[in-house]
Amino acid sequence: MADQSPRRRTPVLIAAVALAGVAAGAVAVYAMRSSDGNGVDVASAAECSAATHIAEQVAPFATGEVAAFQVASQSVDLGGLAFQDGDGVDRTLADLGDKTMLVNLWATWCVPCRTEMPALDRLEADLGDDNFEVVAVNIDKNNIERARAFLEEIEVANLAFYADPTTDVFTDLKRIGLALGLPTTVLVDGNGCRIGSLQGPAEWDSDDAKALINAAISAPEAGA
Repeated sequence: MADQSPRRRTPVLIAAVALAGVAAGAVAVYAMRSSDGNGVDVASAAECSAATHIAEQVAPFATGEVAAFQVASQSVDLGGLAFQDGDGVDRTLADLGDKTMLVNLWATWCVPCRTEMPALDRLEADLGDDNFEVVAVNIDKNNIERARAFLEEIEVANLAFYADPTTDVFTDLKRIGLALGLPTTVLVDGNGCRIGSLQGPAEWDSDDAKALINAAISAPEAGA
């Protein structure tokens, strides 16, 4: 796991932030201030060339409810992103297997995160299998039980529980420009390489989102 020394990170609400590529206009997003972390080295890797090819095939599907999805022109290896599973065991993204994953960072204090969580749960119910998983990582600061209680309250039944109470996973993505606030969602291929990402909430169980994800799963290079 990344360095777990305490650091102050204060969540602040930035209302009506315009996201590039969102035809519908401005949306609310919750941003975080954080120091540069000492997390995993998320750097470009030769094995990520396949993800760039997948991104090209996915690009035409970034429309409608997922019009804000930004495909990667140059991919990065995110396999070293670290968090804990539901048993409190340290994991990395690479530990979860060679499948396409939709990695979502969320917190209970983030209203858009709370709103989109049922859609992510339904997406996992519809598409989750050996080839795809929604990896929703809670980053409530040192308060995993609050996250568990929220998911139980809204009757999330399909998502595995993942959390990073240090919030280092957010810092790791922020320092390479992939996390501006919450929610942040990144689609990665079977090598843990970024296909694309989306800042802010989305209707992840919509037909548009499923078409985009299925395009990534079925791309010839997927899992290569």
